[in-house]
Amino acid sequence: MAEVKPFRAERYDESTAGPLERLVAPPYDVISPEQRDEYLARSPYNVVHLTLPDDEAQAGRDLTAWREQGVLARETKPVYWLLAQDYVGPDGVSRTRSGLVASLRAEPYESGTVLPHERTHRGPKEGRLRLLRATHTQLEPIFLLYEGEPLQPPARTPDLESGGDKLWRADDAPSFESTELLIADGHHRYETAVAYAQEGGSPYLMVVLVPTKQEGLTIFPTHRLAAHVNGARGTPIDEPGDDLPGVVLYRNGRYELLSGEGLDVEIVEQIAPEGVTYTPQRADAVATVDRGDAEAAFLLRPTRIEDVWAVARRGETMPQKSTYFYPKLTSGLLFHPLD
Repeated sequence: MAEVKPFRAERYDESTAGPLERLVAPPYDVISPEQRDEYLARSPYNVVHLTLPDDEAQAGRDLTAWREQGVLARETKPVYWLLAQDYVGPDGVSRTRSGLVASLRAEPYESGTVLPHERTHRGPKEGRLRLLRATHTQLEPIFLLYEGEPLQPPARTPDLESGGDKLWRADDAPSFESTELLIADGHHRYETAVAYAQEGGSPYLMVVLVPTKQEGLTIFPTHRLAAHVNGARGTPIDEPGDDLPGVVLYRNGRYELLSGEGLDVEIVEQIAPEGVTYTPQRADAVATVDRGDAEAAFLLRPTRIEDVWAVARRGETMPQKSTYFYPKLTSGLLFHPLD
């Protein structure tokens, strides 16, 4: 049974910290070193100073100083927040995705409360755990799915707004007592929260609960670029249109349709290409191969939400970068202190 509750959020006081647009950023794990430098330079209070610090102890000191300086303000009472994200997807279509920001008690996967669908790696979890110990604060929300109806934000002016993100305080929320929750993004941070609780820390973390029955919820593909394709061969085809017929291998200016069992991401994993990198943009994948920066590109169809659920319910996991939920959740809108 999922324990979902409101929380006393901490947020930037823009009268001290400056405009919110200069303070927020994408999640830590999608920011390149060059982008990190750009966000750090935007403001001495940009959230990246906390989420991607030079060292975790410094993040803890910065957070303490920001509180003392009035850069951050704490809500007077626990509330939920309704989030609406207006965005234009990689396909050029404008959409809005809504969700509920809340506090969730993290429990081991064995409890069946929260289902994973991707594999994690030890290194990122160790770094996030050190950061959590230093700050005693959940700095970024994770993205969870549940099968439910769309949430309707109120007609009044948002309480917080930055770019395409709008937030409204809410006293009530749907019941999640018998609801399955699926991690869309944030597996490493969820498992870090479980580990932190097991060593005596708070078991709660900040989540955005997103209902699946809404047009604004989309999954885009993550194409693979490979330094070596490990002998992969397919059937030559003409350049495909937007709707791919299957896994398509692009190299030397030609396209090949690959065969195999399973989801597109699983077929590529079975081939075991070497030197793999990722891009959500098909044109970028093709251009990278044409420049000679990769031997080939594996062009994939998006993984369907129902397939993600099916894998998770079987207790299985998918290869890394199997799903690309767009847009990513914005970091820095709210913080979840654990003290």
